[in-house]
Amino acid sequence: MSQTQKIPVVYVRGFAGGQSGIDSAVTDPFLGFNAGSTHVRIGPDDKPSFYQFESPLLRLMVDEGYQLLVHGNQDTYLDAHPEIPAASIWIHRFYDPSASTWGGVPKEFRLEDAAKDLLELIEKLRAKAHVDRVHLIAHSMGGLICRCLIQKILPERGIEPTAYVDKLFTYGTPHGGIAFDLGFGLLERLRDAIGINGAEVFGRERMYQYLTPGATAADEPPDHWDPRAMPADEEPFAFPHQQVFCLIGTDPGDYDVAHGLSSAAVGPRSDGLVQIDKAYVPGAHCAYVHRSHSGRYGLVNSEEGYQNLRRFLFGGLKVESALVHVRLPEEKNTAWQAEVRLSIRGLPIVMHERTSAQWCPIQLGGDAQPGADGDGTVPLVSTFLCENLASPNGASSLRYALHLRVLSLRERDNGFLDFQDHIEQTADFDDILVVDVSSDARVPVLRAVWNSTIDGPVSDYTPEGPNLADEDAASGSWVSHIPLPGSTRSLLGEDARIRLSATDWR
Repeated sequence: MSQTQKIPVVYVRGFAGGQSGIDSAVTDPFLGFNAGSTHVRIGPDDKPSFYQFESPLLRLMVDEGYQLLVHGNQDTYLDAHPEIPAASIWIHRFYDPSASTWGGVPKEFRLEDAAKDLLELIEKLRAKAHVDRVHLIAHSMGGLICRCLIQKILPERGIEPTAYVDKLFTYGTPHGGIAFDLGFGLLERLRDAIGINGAEVFGRERMYQYLTPGATAADEPPDHWDPRAMPADEEPFAFPHQQVFCLIGTDPGDYDVAHGLSSAAVGPRSDGLVQIDKAYVPGAHCAYVHRSHSGRYGLVNSEEGYQNLRRFLFGGLKVESALVHVRLPEEKNTAWQAEVRLSIRGLPIVMHERTSAQWCPIQLGGDAQPGADGDGTVPLVSTFLCENLASPNGASSLRYALHLRVLSLRERDNGFLDFQDHIEQTADFDDILVVDVSSDARVPVLRAVWNSTIDGPVSDYTPEGPNLADEDAASGSWVSHIPLPGSTRSLLGEDARIRLSATDWR
């Protein structure tokens, strides 16, 4: 069990579409968050293997001791009980008033009303659980409802968002809206003008209205306005970006299995519905996973999603890694990319992966690399570790592996790729940094070694030698630099290092 104090969790579902979609959505008592999965992508026989993931909702109950208190009617239960446990799960059923299945005239859905109803639910939970804040977990449009609450509804009432919300985790939320590769913008303009099934909520103008304090239905966004951006931390009523985590899907094909040819419209750099570049808040924590927007291989009903969620909400240590002091060779018409995978011992999944095959490598050089201004820093990944999770074989430390590859691409003067001397998918640098993390009186203790120097299987490796030294003890964050293997320094620079930093996440 994690030692972080438990507070209520509120799930907020995504877009249901028109009336038939809304009526279908409200028949599910937990609006889809109870849907698990039995599929993983591939097995040793080249067929999808059976793997039983119970659902994020059930796993929070089993792993973190949460209770799901419905008893026939969630609202009735809340009204009838003056106190509720803080470690409890709640579902924001914002579509119920818009369903036609309850009798009467259904209410037209408005995203701002859903955000106001979310505030009413949170106020009840705060009072009855005797807590200040709640965690918000949202899929797709649900993340926009949460942002409307955080960025518009609470500030308009003079309430600091941090007074009500502790952390926000989003699965496949279109933070930058939904756009299409086809139609040269015509499809977006048609959608926003007609409002097909309410899908205009994913258009730039409508997003400005429900994400901006004081904005009305007549207001249009300034040319420079970015819907993904949340107010900077130093601005009034800002919600800290470090308290936001965005899970980004990179598998468009599996979404089409259940939802037609959506990815043909939004393009391959997507989860089948939301483009990769529009699925995150700049400055927030992110993880890229090869999952689709929803369906049997979807983000929500995936082990990858749950493990990132659990560690973000309840982890005790934040560990960040970056490639620093990079000096790539200056070669004409040569582009450089990095690929990263993060795995944690004991988990059957990859926590985070950015690869060219999945349309999301890290671009190096030029404007994409901060090294252009002399710093040479390339952020790789941040993750959260639960110190109290059981380790296999009684190991006393948490272990994770950071797989880093650097590849070069050469272009001709006409802009086409040059394959004359190219060996596709062959990296110029390819190694795995194996990191062991423990603590001594809540002070991080880390050791790290490159896989290329380990003799035998990684699973048999026992950390040796001294612990990594904290190079900046006065900062409040543990920091150390690990040299790259000597053979690669001519490629990435003599001073290139992996910088590890660890911070107490409680």
